[in-house]
Amino acid sequence: MNDFQRYLAEEFAEDYQEGRLSRRDALKLIASVTGSLVLANSILAACTPVNPTGSSSSPAASAPSPASQAYGTVSPDDPAVESGMVQFPDSGTTLLGYLAHPKRDGAFPVVLVCHENRGLTDYIKDVARRLAKAGYVALAVDLLSRQGGTSALSSDQIPGALGNMPPEQFVQDFLSGWRFLKGQPFAQAERVGMVGFCFGGGVTWRVAIGMPELKAAVPFYGPPPPLEDIPKIQAAVLAIYGELDTRIDQSIPSVEGAMRQNNKIYEKVVYPNADHAFHNDTGPRYNPEAAQDAWKRTLDWFKKYL
Repeated sequence: MNDFQRYLAEEFAEDYQEGRLSRRDALKLIASVTGSLVLANSILAACTPVNPTGSSSSPAASAPSPASQAYGTVSPDDPAVESGMVQFPDSGTTLLGYLAHPKRDGAFPVVLVCHENRGLTDYIKDVARRLAKAGYVALAVDLLSRQGGTSALSSDQIPGALGNMPPEQFVQDFLSGWRFLKGQPFAQAERVGMVGFCFGGGVTWRVAIGMPELKAAVPFYGPPPPLEDIPKIQAAVLAIYGELDTRIDQSIPSVEGAMRQNNKIYEKVVYPNADHAFHNDTGPRYNPEAAQDAWKRTLDWFKKYL
C-alpha cells in the first residue's frame, strides 16, 4: 500500500473501532482501497470495536451539523462572491473544480483547496466561498475528475477511487488548477497558498513538496509527508490537529523535527478536546470552537504569507 491507501484503510478501521461503521461497511471500504478482502479482514482483526453493532452509515454520508449556522458559512448566492463549477485542461484531459472569488474589481491571491476522502462535497465548496469572502480566489480541484467527478460516483466508490490513484497525480492536478488560474484576470497566481482537510491535508503536504511556487500551506489533520522530501518544501506551513485524533497526532514529533531541522517556516496547533475532521460542520465530529479558531488562524496565516 502507498501512504494514502494506508491512511484510508486505517481511517476506516478506526471508524469501525469507534462505532461509526459496521464491520461489513468497513470491510467493503478497506477492500476497495487495498484491493484485497483478505488484507481488509486482517486489518479489522486487530480492532476491538467500542460499539460491536457498529453503524450502517457510510463515511461519505455526513451527519447533520450540530449547529444550524456553522461559523463562517457563505451562501452560494452571497452577493459578494462569484462561484461555480469550472473545467480546465490537464495533459489531454479535462479536470473539474469549484471556483470562488470576490465579486468586485481587482486581482486577488490564490488559495487551492483539497477535499477529504469524500470528494468535492458541499462542505468543501463552502470552504472555497469562505475564502472568496475573505478576499481570495479559491479553487477546489475535484480529484475524481477522471472518473467523471465526485457526483458520478457512489459514496462507497469514492475512497477506493482516490486510494488507487498515484499521489503524484494529486500534485499534478493542483498544478494544472494553478496554471488555469494564471490565465484569469481576477487571480494573482504568483501569490498562491493551499489548504486541505483529512485526506486533503495529506495532499496539501505533497503539493508543498512538489510545488516550489507555493508560499503558504495549511494542512488540517492530514497524513504526514515522506520525511525525506521535507527539504523540498518552500511554503510556510501551519499544521492543524485535534487532540483526540491520536492516529494522526503520532506523526507530529517526526514532522515537526524534520521541519525544524531543515529550517522551514512551521507552526502547529493542537486543539484540546477536538477530534479528526473537527472543522467539517456537516459531520458528527464538528467542534465549533476549535473550527472557528482554526479558521481565523488559517486566514491570518494566508494574510501573513500571501
